[in-house]
Amino acid sequence: MTLPAVSRITVDAPHGSSFVPTPTPVLGWWTSTPTPGWQQAAAEIEAIRAGVSETRVIDGDRSVDVAWPFEPLTPKEDVNLRVRVRGAEEEFGPWSEPRILRAGFLSDGAWTAATIAADAPSADAQPVLLRREFTLDGPAGSALLYAAAVGVYQVSINGVDIDDHVLKPGWTAYQARTVHDTTDVAGLLREGANTITVCLGGGWATELYGFSGNWHTIYAAQPTFAAQLHVSVDGVETVVATDADWQWAEGPVVDASIYHGETYDQRRQPAGPEAWHPVRVAEPMPVPEARVSPFVRRTEEIGVAEVITTPSGKLVLDFGQNLVGRLRLTVDGPAGATITLRHAEVLEHGELGIRPLREARATDRLTLAGTGPFTWEPEFTFHGFRYAQIDGWPGTFDPAAVTAQVIHSDMERTGWFETSHELVQKLHDNVVWGLRGNFLSIPTDCPQRDERLGWTGDIQVFAPTASFLYDVNGFLTSWLRDLVIEQVDGVAPFVVPNVLGDARPAAAWGDAATVVPRVLHERYGDEGVLRRQFDSMKAWVDAIDRRSPGHLWEGAFQFGDWLDPDAPPENAAKAKADPGLVATAHLFLSARIVGETAALLGRPVDAARYTALAEATRIVFLDTFVTGAGRMLSDAPTAYALAIVFGIAPDDLRPTLGRRLAHLVAANSYRISTGFVGTPIITDALTQTGQVETARRLLLSTQNPSWLYPVTMGATTIWERWDSMLPDGTINPGEMTSFNHYALGAVADWLHRRVAGLAPAAPGYAELEIAPILLEGLGSAHARHLTPYGPAAAGWRRDGDEVTVTALVPPNTQAHVLLPDGTRHEVGSGEHSWTTAWVASAPAPTALTVQSTLDKVIVDEEAHGLLTSTVGEDADERIRVMTGWGAGTTVRDMVESFHLGARLPELVEGFRELNRSRGLA
Repeated sequence: MTLPAVSRITVDAPHGSSFVPTPTPVLGWWTSTPTPGWQQAAAEIEAIRAGVSETRVIDGDRSVDVAWPFEPLTPKEDVNLRVRVRGAEEEFGPWSEPRILRAGFLSDGAWTAATIAADAPSADAQPVLLRREFTLDGPAGSALLYAAAVGVYQVSINGVDIDDHVLKPGWTAYQARTVHDTTDVAGLLREGANTITVCLGGGWATELYGFSGNWHTIYAAQPTFAAQLHVSVDGVETVVATDADWQWAEGPVVDASIYHGETYDQRRQPAGPEAWHPVRVAEPMPVPEARVSPFVRRTEEIGVAEVITTPSGKLVLDFGQNLVGRLRLTVDGPAGATITLRHAEVLEHGELGIRPLREARATDRLTLAGTGPFTWEPEFTFHGFRYAQIDGWPGTFDPAAVTAQVIHSDMERTGWFETSHELVQKLHDNVVWGLRGNFLSIPTDCPQRDERLGWTGDIQVFAPTASFLYDVNGFLTSWLRDLVIEQVDGVAPFVVPNVLGDARPAAAWGDAATVVPRVLHERYGDEGVLRRQFDSMKAWVDAIDRRSPGHLWEGAFQFGDWLDPDAPPENAAKAKADPGLVATAHLFLSARIVGETAALLGRPVDAARYTALAEATRIVFLDTFVTGAGRMLSDAPTAYALAIVFGIAPDDLRPTLGRRLAHLVAANSYRISTGFVGTPIITDALTQTGQVETARRLLLSTQNPSWLYPVTMGATTIWERWDSMLPDGTINPGEMTSFNHYALGAVADWLHRRVAGLAPAAPGYAELEIAPILLEGLGSAHARHLTPYGPAAAGWRRDGDEVTVTALVPPNTQAHVLLPDGTRHEVGSGEHSWTTAWVASAPAPTALTVQSTLDKVIVDEEAHGLLTSTVGEDADERIRVMTGWGAGTTVRDMVESFHLGARLPELVEGFRELNRSRGLA
């Protein structure tokens, strides 16, 4: 008998770090066992502290979100942790490999470092060097550096960088919250003289924010820094902290900006003691807290895919992938030679397409000292780009001399999706790249233009997708702390951190306050995030309830179904769906979430109050926006999707709403007709109401607008607008156009949960729902996810008229399986496989003629193809715009109204042949 073994211990520490941010870290573990259907009966946890072992036994099956069972950690303490488990009627298995936990926090009152800055630098937001020399009487037994900045920094000790992180410590609501990094630097110290040097830039802290020329500094004119180094020599601790004895100098970084780029002059090295000046002790920054979020790192290096000479003669490098990061180059040239690097996501008419950057210059400059080959990479900026224009390169250019460094918050990858459909696979790949580019310290809307802000609406819709693909728990937990800080009278702002100053409530945007915590609990089993955020969640619902007389939220500003493709380029909020309908639906959603959360947390009074509010809002919504016949007064796809997916519509009304939604999608020729609010849920709305074929046609459409249109245009990330690039290769004329915006990629969550069929049925995937749907045109679909309990997977593959469904269920969990043929299974852990008959999503075809109406033709994919190929591809768009494919117009009448009667005989024969091929003649 093989006993179960713990293969991994999880803890709420930043990815890749042993430093935990709290004295009572939350624990979890994966179990490995060949025993099918295995369930944990007990676990034993051992902590070795200062050489002394103590253990705790936890009875039951809890292995996720396990409270720290020992005395709290103390600052600087190291603990070796091991776990072993047993099932029912089993002995304990072997001890796991130890995991070292290190206390990365300081005790209350222990932060004594002064906040320092350059005294009288030459310009605002001036990057500078800071330094401090000190002496150690012996070798360092231990040494921890706690460092923070309102700005961005890197520390070196004795000329060596202390880590590989970039843009530390990241962006927070600096006015109230700063973060310190904890780093073990004992290996860099030496007996005798030592020097700490800090490269300090402004980053987000000194950036100018705003729109339409209304730019202003929010946080500081100059970056500031604070740190304290705790060194133990022969058991005696010395603290080297920032104070008035530190010095500063201007270094080779002439200026740096997140938006505009970095200028570096290799000749500007501080030479001699006269270059260094006493620092200024500045106003103290908020006492830093230990880092929760993962570090920003270089995660990949990409070489030049193609060297392009543009029509104007410019040298442009194509890296083959729209990415976020910066260039690293090695160059040799004369003193004073300046190389200029300009970045953009696309080419337009063969030249660098910089108009979408708006005011962001996205330009880096390097001036050489003429001392030989020099390798350089900007330190205090980042760009979103696929293409880079290089001007001023000395001598012959060698593409091997330049690489792109991909940077983002270094979260653990936890989710994968694979399908045989090449375009859908590329769509999913683009979603992953979009996440990587926009999860850089905070979840941003875009990484390239003069914005890059933490828009709440974007992450609200994308959180489920993100939480499958990467472990974003710590990342979003950190961001939610800033959301709480930025709430004003309960109102969650448009962006977090809030640099726009606007605190108006907006549906779907401010609802990030309730939706994101719920997603983190659902995906990670983390009750702690609900406890920490509950007051914030309540405050948001109370704030919008106060603004909703009679539980109807309308009449004030709303983003609505932002970027509905039918909205004009200059007014992205002018959607088909009524903004009051969208807002009231979100009042219902958030009230329901708060009611359910209150019940989970044992708050019965709050549970009753918010559940009642949700029900009252649901009734008002139905009375106001839904007719007795089941038609939405705002007859737009997003309206139907909200009523279905949010659970507003009663069960008996859902099929009617689903049929109307399917009709609207078909009438629009299966092109996307939804914006930020409707797009993430429309495929769910269709599949929940049995309209699988409509969802399939919508997913697989390549017409503009659609998910796959950008793929056919060469996109390597998700676009902000469905037509950010027009079919003729020109950039959308709207001022707001990004080629790396993740929100519309939220469809990937549906691919994971419904197409591959891997979904959580209980918090943290303690129970799985495995219920794949089969889509014609896909030969296979598989999803794999590292759940808090261990690896899980589900998927299917077609072989002729059969389909094989497979599943991997982690130990200590169970799965509810619904096969495509309707049969159900309850299974425990292990590998499972079932073979059933292929169940087609398309209805049985019917005989069609030129007397058939357009609404019959459009739902028949072959007939639709026959019509458009015979009459002309432009007929599809003309019908969509003029009458809609849902009209009762006959094919004959349509052809004659377009003055294409000469094509009728060909169509008559085409339909006759189609019917014969189907045995319907």
